[in-house]
Amino acid sequence: MDTTHPTITTAAGLDLERFRLRSFLAGLGPDELEIHDEKCDLADVAKLLDSPKAVWFRNLGGQGMELVGNVAASRSRMARAFGVAPREVTAEIVRRLALKPEIVEIGRAQAPVQQVVLTGDAVDVTQLPVHLQHGADGGLYISASIDFVRDPRTGWTNVGFRRLMLRGRAETGIDLTAPSDLKAIYESGRAQGPVPVSFVVGCYPTDLVAATMRVPVDELGLVASLRAAPLAVVKCVTNDIRVPADAEWVIEGYLDPAGHVEAEGPFGEFLGYYGGVKRNPVFRVTAITRRQDALFQTVTISGRHMERTDTAQLETVRTEVNVWRTLEMTVREPVAVYAPVSTGGMLTARVAMRQRAQAEARNAILAVLGQTMVKKLTVVDPDIDIFSDEQMEWAFATRFQPDRDIIVTERVSALPLDPSLAGSHVGAKVGFDLTVPFGQGARLEWSSPEPPRFAGKRFPSLRAALADGPKQFEELMAAVASRDGREIVRELETLRRDGGLTRDEQGRYAVPPAG
Repeated sequence: MDTTHPTITTAAGLDLERFRLRSFLAGLGPDELEIHDEKCDLADVAKLLDSPKAVWFRNLGGQGMELVGNVAASRSRMARAFGVAPREVTAEIVRRLALKPEIVEIGRAQAPVQQVVLTGDAVDVTQLPVHLQHGADGGLYISASIDFVRDPRTGWTNVGFRRLMLRGRAETGIDLTAPSDLKAIYESGRAQGPVPVSFVVGCYPTDLVAATMRVPVDELGLVASLRAAPLAVVKCVTNDIRVPADAEWVIEGYLDPAGHVEAEGPFGEFLGYYGGVKRNPVFRVTAITRRQDALFQTVTISGRHMERTDTAQLETVRTEVNVWRTLEMTVREPVAVYAPVSTGGMLTARVAMRQRAQAEARNAILAVLGQTMVKKLTVVDPDIDIFSDEQMEWAFATRFQPDRDIIVTERVSALPLDPSLAGSHVGAKVGFDLTVPFGQGARLEWSSPEPPRFAGKRFPSLRAALADGPKQFEELMAAVASRDGREIVRELETLRRDGGLTRDEQGRYAVPPAG
């Protein structure tokens, strides 16, 4: 399917509540959602978000505003958003990325996100329920902000994920140091003046996933494809950017063309450490629009429990999709991909694959290390559950030899936020081949013991079963419906004494052919 140019129509009648954040929360039970109806200070939000559940504050700050965090901070909630089981999330995202998107443009009067419009002196981001997330942060951060910007070279909308540090009522800092499409658009366009950008805050979890993807298409189409439904968009009030009409909040404005001139940071980064003070552009706010009952959103990031943060979960699924798509071009049969969320979701990954030729596992390692930001990749056979630390450690202990199964790539592009690089953009990567030597997987020595199932053909006697062909002891018990086994030993003893019993290399019992 051609997803580079989404279909744009001007139809009405869409359900503009189905993919809103509030609707998603309404479908969560108490096992997934923690609700605080009591009055709560913004200063208490960060510690209360240290939870495996999504946390919904309904009476926050002096204005009694609503805020939710941790929405995407578990694989089970991500799976619920995509309508699949947790282990099927990556495959479902890959499937949806191939769908042809449909975008429906609606007027401002029909757009819920523009039910309330603030411009001019009414613009004040300090009235939003923005909290301090980490003790050494440089200020208050809007962390669930999805940026929408139009690339003048292609006409496409780029969608990304950026944090905004409040600097005043109508301006914020923005992290724009790492390579990204938004940074490229800004650097190429600021010579001509301000670069318009609009930020969505409060959206359906699939939209957050779309914002993490980096695909050379009009990324409004990515939002539609990952919803697997038509996307209603509306033109912003103070710029020509189109945003999802069913969002909770939109903050419109522009990036100041002065360049990377203002201090931004520190901030707790997604790898579990602080990022220092950086020089970044300033975002100037020209309008704030929202639903009448708008629900603000924050995302959790960093700390010592990254497995229950939004950013680690989002990075996990993005990494898994990138690895899967790389494998599709390299090997014929990837089976499963998992990026452990506890590591931040980007730098380590596990792959289960079915080898069809010699050294395919090594080819997979080299491809993934070369095409993604993964620093450590482990490849196993399909019988290993890559979501299980227990099984991965067992495979490492029993199928791996350091002098044979390690692949190291040196002086390759790396993630600058990795503190072990000491500021460098170049580092090393490693792959571990934990697969059974090619062609030996069928041998008994590589089979994992399991409880007997006693399944097989029935015979009138043990002798008749053996005359049918060699059989394992379990097959002999099944052959005569034995629920004990000891009588089988006695009969085999008689056959052995009479010289009528042999065993082959696999340990199966047999009798000589008749005559």
